[in-house]
Amino acid sequence: MPMYDFKCNSCGVTFDKLVSFSSIEQGVECPDCKEKNTEKLLCAPNVSVNSSGGSEISGCGNAAGFS
Repeated sequence: MPMYDFKCNSCGVTFDKLVSFSSIEQGVECPDCKEKNTEKLLCAPNVSVNSSGGSEISGCGNAAGFS
């Protein structure tokens, strides 16, 4: 299951959650207000280059950095 970033349209909190695609269709519960009035956020993957010239690509990261 992939990790997605979400924003609650009821209370405004952003959070990340490991969910299946079918769970997104049914609505994802906000951890703060428990409403399912959430939307999946679009985000770019994190890319880092190490000193040996290799690169590492990861997911969206922690939603706490979004506003």
